[in-house]
Amino acid sequence: MIAFRYLRSSRQEGFISVIAWFSFIGIALGVATLIIVMSVMNGFRQELLQRIIGMNGHIAINAIGRPFEDFDKALKTVQRVAGVVQVYPEIDRQAMLMFRAQARGVQVHGMRPDDLKKREFIRNNVIDGSLDQFGVFEHDGIKTETIAIGVSLASKTGISVGDRVSLMSPEGTSSAFGTLPRQKSFLVAAIFKAGVYQYDSAVVFMPLESAQSFFRLGAGITNLEVFVDNPDRVGHRSFQIQSALGPDFQLFDWQNSNNTLFQAVEVERNVMFIILTLIILIAAFNILSSLIMLVKDKTRDIAIMRTMGASQKSMMRIFFLTGSTLGLVGTVLGLTLGLTFALNIEHIRQALQSLTGTNLFNEEIYFLTQLPCKIDPFDVIVTVITALILTFLSTLYPSWRAARLDPVEALRQ
Repeated sequence: MIAFRYLRSSRQEGFISVIAWFSFIGIALGVATLIIVMSVMNGFRQELLQRIIGMNGHIAINAIGRPFEDFDKALKTVQRVAGVVQVYPEIDRQAMLMFRAQARGVQVHGMRPDDLKKREFIRNNVIDGSLDQFGVFEHDGIKTETIAIGVSLASKTGISVGDRVSLMSPEGTSSAFGTLPRQKSFLVAAIFKAGVYQYDSAVVFMPLESAQSFFRLGAGITNLEVFVDNPDRVGHRSFQIQSALGPDFQLFDWQNSNNTLFQAVEVERNVMFIILTLIILIAAFNILSSLIMLVKDKTRDIAIMRTMGASQKSMMRIFFLTGSTLGLVGTVLGLTLGLTFALNIEHIRQALQSLTGTNLFNEEIYFLTQLPCKIDPFDVIVTVITALILTFLSTLYPSWRAARLDPVEALRQ
């Protein structure tokens, strides 16, 4: 009762109460901001990981120093390795896409039509056309070869499903007049949206048969794409596959290929946690200073209560409850605000974007097309515990000081 009465403002200690309220607001904002930022960083990492793996697979296998023409034998060997889910032959080369006097550099992925249809990530993200029309078709002696392109590439060049585009290979064809560029036309069968700007604006899927002919690879490929049961244990699977294939093949897993990117995300996440924890620490120091001033202001009250029989533990408990209540209620409020904001962050972004008329999340800079968010219960628990510990620690010294006050000296002065 006494602790809660001290929390209420009175004319004498109005300034002390203002500091306490600022401490309360600081803790609430610190906890809320920490939860929001950590959730966005977790969501960013998860979305990036899912989309990178969805487009490229978990492990890429290349032949060392020779054309990769015996890929069927290697494919069967990899399929027998425990933990391997799917294996696809692929051609990965660069080309120039041309449409109506426009030219764009693209990354061509040559795949078998049946293999592309098995890739759920691609199949589920086709927004126009159909993968059923992807492949090589022959009707009345006329051969038609189709491709699939990303939505950003389609929007920037004005390409629609059914349009015919030209692809130019960087490796030309030798002739009597010198090296001539190799060029071929394709029909656009499908437009997909991977959700990562770099893929949506530069990736083209081509039938494997067409890619072998276009890039003059004969019956060969550039690499095998492997999907395993647990992407987080891809290093162990890579070792097993390497042992099965032997030294004539080189393996690259997604962790090695994107190690720099994910390390940067992890470092940024840890730095943001430290910086935002300082907000809570500053609020905790405000609680400490307000309690010290409150003890000074309530010296007479403490002396009277001690002479009436109150123990040192009782005095310590009063001021401990006064400070910890601010921290506890502030943490609960911050937790509520943080979770509410994090769960609706994409809607809030779109609302602010429509009000201000500015792009708050540029997909060309942040890789993703929408603001991701993933609330990790562990991060939330760590944030709440950190806030409570800092708050409780800040109340110990003022409470100890109040308990150690000599009632005789206090009354005499």
